[in-house]
Amino acid sequence: MDWLELTIKTASPGVEAVTARLTALGYDSFIIDDQKDFQSFIAENRAYWDYIDESLAQRMEGLSQIRLYLEDSPASVRQAQELAVSLRALREEFPDEDLGPLTVKAALCRNEDWENNWKAHYQPIAVGQRLLVVPEWLRPDNPEQRIPLFLDPGMIFGTGSHASTRMCLEALEQAVRPGDTVLDLGGGSGILSIAALLLGASSALCVDIDPLAEDVARANAKLNGMRSDCFQARTGDILTDRALMESLSARRFDLVLANIVADVIIALAPAVPALLGEGGRFICSGILEMREGEVLGALDRAGLRVTGSRCEEDWVQLTTVRKD
Repeated sequence: MDWLELTIKTASPGVEAVTARLTALGYDSFIIDDQKDFQSFIAENRAYWDYIDESLAQRMEGLSQIRLYLEDSPASVRQAQELAVSLRALREEFPDEDLGPLTVKAALCRNEDWENNWKAHYQPIAVGQRLLVVPEWLRPDNPEQRIPLFLDPGMIFGTGSHASTRMCLEALEQAVRPGDTVLDLGGGSGILSIAALLLGASSALCVDIDPLAEDVARANAKLNGMRSDCFQARTGDILTDRALMESLSARRFDLVLANIVADVIIALAPAVPALLGEGGRFICSGILEMREGEVLGALDRAGLRVTGSRCEEDWVQLTTVRKD
């Protein structure tokens, strides 16, 4: 089945009126792309990133549109024409509202494009000396006999394509020892925890504040044959959940990982030494180069000494140990 993509151009003040009209006409599923909503989302979630890709910001500049999909048929074409007429009538109902152009553009969207084309963006990624990150639907040639790490790419961060994740995996490959216990803070997709187990760790606990991440990490662990007794995923925030912090510090870990952003690593730093066992190491990444000095200062004040660092594409990864 092919689809007809209808794109309605509007303006931020007119989104509510247009979506209300769509709902009244029986359309119950549509996608809103709006610069105002995008900017609000960025402002409200600033703690989770240090920068926004410039090309994404440019694509959102001045954008206000609503997309919906109909089965491709002659009836759908007539439906699109009737929709355009109904939307134009909104100008009489809201004469003082900025509704934007209210144009309706139709484009054919083939079913195979809808379902599969996004997969072309994900290909196997060789990381470090031993790992090969593989989208779960592929079984590529592996002449170097690397260790495959199967992953279902989704909305959760961590596919191995970003420099911060690659550097963390490289540092992990060098640091992990047989039998190590691992704590992954902000684990996302679970890629670092799973990699640690594939590289010889005996157990890994993946913690993230997003409940969705817990299910995604477990699913990815299952793809790699991880048993529940060696891989666990939990939802929580050690900065605000005292019971969680106490339970983790009671266990102590050989490796603590945090591939997040500078502000969160700075906030986490004072808690890290209590999570590390004797000789334990803290590997952190997701730090923009311009924030490195702030992070180094926080790690030093927390009693952590840097033993290794990497820099790639303006991102920095640091490996540390307790000073004592």
